[in-house]
Amino acid sequence: MGKLTEQVRADLTESMKARTAERTSTLRMLQAAIKNEQINVGHELSDEEALGVIRKSIKQRQDSVEQYTKGNRPELAAKEQAEIEILKSYMPPELSDSELESGLREIIASSGAQSKKDMGKVMKEATMRYKGRADGRKIQEIVSRLLP
Repeated sequence: MGKLTEQVRADLTESMKARTAERTSTLRMLQAAIKNEQINVGHELSDEEALGVIRKSIKQRQDSVEQYTKGNRPELAAKEQAEIEILKSYMPPELSDSELESGLREIIASSGAQSKKDMGKVMKEATMRYKGRADGRKIQEIVSRLLP
């Protein structure tokens, strides 16, 4: 069992003892998602695979926040946002915009990208290099700004 999975389990136990309902609920859902993924793949998840499950959970909640905001349900959007913050505590720190931009400039230079037609090459390299440390939308936004 990966360190991350163990950490989630330990935090869930701690949260239950502290009687923090929102955190306990979120961690239970996360633990269930990790367990489901373990069943699907047929082995214990590595930390990288567990991060993928957490990333997917965050994305689902971000989509829910958008829907609740559009549907004029701010209380539900706030609940989902709080869950996102709990889940993000298990993710590696994200790159700042300036760090990401300098890294993307380097990728553009090394790949020889000249225009937006070459964006696919740059995006492929960038998503592989910054997986889990930068949002795909943010990468795409910066790359499209940097390429003529």
